[in-house]
Amino acid sequence: QVQLVESGGGLVQAGGSLRLSCAASGRTFSSYGMGWFRQAPGKERVFVATISKSGGNTYYEESVKGRFTISRDNAKNTVYLQMNSLKPEDTAVYYCAAGGGYLVTVGPGYDYWGQGTQVIVSS
Repeated sequence: QVQLVESGGGLVQAGGSLRLSCAASGRTFSSYGMGWFRQAPGKERVFVATISKSGGNTYYEESVKGRFTISRDNAKNTVYLQMNSLKPEDTAVYYCAAGGGYLVTVGPGYDYWGQGTQVIVSS
């Protein structure tokens, strides 16, 4: 079983920035495509961003394009989500996921999930 541990969440004012990290263990990190999802209060979990195994390709949900950047450092077995220009509607628990597919945007396409890290954006 692959373990994923998110960190970097917290409370930030609208317009601010946070960088989330997801550290992986259990298998070679470069064997997996990675994704970020989020779940806002009272809503279902939705796709945010994904990155290919080598880090050469990315894909974003429309509402975060231009504000969020997903990246990975395979030497450190870590994927990141840089979040800029944060808005109150970005408030959610953010989850990291790993899977064998390419730029997957749906939860069932991932095999392993972290426990989440909370992001609260105040206004």
